[in-house]
Amino acid sequence: MTKGAERASAALSQSFLDLYPAEAARVIDNRPQSEIIALLQSKPAPIGTAVFQCMAPDVAAQTLPLIESNLARQVVAAMDPSQAAGLLARVDKEARTRLLDSFEPSRAKELKLLLSYPAGSAGSLMDPRVTTFHFESTVKEARARIRGLRGRRVYDIFLVDENGLLAGVVALQEIVLARPNSRLADLSPGLPASVHAMSTREEVVELLNQRRLTTLAVVDLEQRLLGVIRHDALVAAAQEEMSADIQTMVGASKEERALSPAIFAVRKRLPWLQINLATAFLAASVVGLFEETIARFTALAVLLPVVAGQSGNTGAQALAVTMRGLALREIRLHHWLRIAFKEVNVAAINGIAVALTTAAGVYVWSQSAGLALVIMISMIISMVAAGMSGAVIPMILTALGQDPAQSSSIILTTVTDVVGFFSFLGIATLLAGMLPAG
Repeated sequence: MTKGAERASAALSQSFLDLYPAEAARVIDNRPQSEIIALLQSKPAPIGTAVFQCMAPDVAAQTLPLIESNLARQVVAAMDPSQAAGLLARVDKEARTRLLDSFEPSRAKELKLLLSYPAGSAGSLMDPRVTTFHFESTVKEARARIRGLRGRRVYDIFLVDENGLLAGVVALQEIVLARPNSRLADLSPGLPASVHAMSTREEVVELLNQRRLTTLAVVDLEQRLLGVIRHDALVAAAQEEMSADIQTMVGASKEERALSPAIFAVRKRLPWLQINLATAFLAASVVGLFEETIARFTALAVLLPVVAGQSGNTGAQALAVTMRGLALREIRLHHWLRIAFKEVNVAAINGIAVALTTAAGVYVWSQSAGLALVIMISMIISMVAAGMSGAVIPMILTALGQDPAQSSSIILTTVTDVVGFFSFLGIATLLAGMLPAG
């Protein structure tokens, strides 16, 4: 390759990294660490920083302590404080201390504050770089200060009193439209929504769902303003909470990530798989109670999965709707009877419709009116029970002070299987005289 061709290739590579950092990060995530470090350090700092911010968190955390200190400082300086703290939290303690010592004192102080809060708390999500205004300040004074806040996002203006306590909030739009000599206190509608620094992510998400917030103040026990959770962090927290609920519904841990070590995933998942195995044996024991009936009428064994599958889907639908209602705070515990009644009605209507279709299919297949009647009755019973279970299980977990998403699908599967098998085989035993032998 000629020198001209090499220069053209290098320019093309740099252009790709500059224009498409996310795509470039996905490519280099799978490369050996030595290649990643060499690539990042061979490019201008702004390009290396942009690519680094798009890398997988685990890869970024392994790479950060190994790159040149100047590039590491620029990478961390370009990130939001909460994002930078989240990255540093993944780095081992010795390397983290060394990195923090190399940063500017003000930046290091911000990050140390965020790192002192537990993961998932409001303090770990906040941006401590919040500018406060005295509530007696004028609009003219506020405008002058805001003009000097270059490079800092400003949506709402937070006000404090003479003791430094949170006293109000004013939207930036109000500052723009108000008269220059107006007092900021006169523009504030009152105290803003706020959370304590140790509040959980669930509490943050609940406030986000209750109100349309662009920012959320984070305060200490004395109501001093510590920082602000901005809209992108609020949305990220809500998405994180929803994805965590999806994982816990099937027995995976909230802490597990796609790139978590295999042994960590095993420790979190295996206990619930063992519980699931025990519940599977419980369902199997129900089938064992009717071993003689199945031996006489082998067609029942063929149809068992149909009943169990249909009731399982019915329960999953009710569970998903109820879980969403709880997550969005649309329903509370005192709504349990209303929710259960609604899901029973839905399951009964759907059960009748599905049972008629199933009975018709079974009759065509077996030419047995008795077998069609058995599956029709059991289908309705099992689907009604599944609908009620899907609504009630998360309510019961909430009432017991447990996470309503925690492996609720495992409990639901047990209920639907046991009820489905017992109703189908029990009714078949009662109506054995109407069933075809063999």
